[in-house]
Amino acid sequence: FTLSPEKSAIEHNVKRALLLADKSVYNYYSDFAEKGYYNRIIAGNINQVLKVDSVVCDFNGYPYRAVTYATQKIIRQSNVTERSLVTTCRLLNSSRSDDNPNGFTIEGFTIIENKDLQTIKR
Repeated sequence: FTLSPEKSAIEHNVKRALLLADKSVYNYYSDFAEKGYYNRIIAGNINQVLKVDSVVCDFNGYPYRAVTYATQKIIRQSNVTERSLVTTCRLLNSSRSDDNPNGFTIEGFTIIENKDLQTIKR
């Protein structure tokens, strides 16, 4: 997943993501937007790349519980910051569609960890 410093691309990707989730994801988006997160990405010409390392799903109960472990790279002109990202959510079965090819809806999305691992000057 890549977040480019282009307003229309950000809006398009966020709109698609919000179709797959309950209000918990919208609340994070709204909070980030209010704090100027997306505007700073655009103004600073910052690229972000998210690499999912693993997803651990527990299918023994319903709704299914999932934990995602990922690495986030924040690429600026002066440096690259690598961050760890750990999130949790519950997955609900839903109909498959063009917008939701996996057939799950995310609910109760929570960011557990998002901390700097290293910053490398360019």
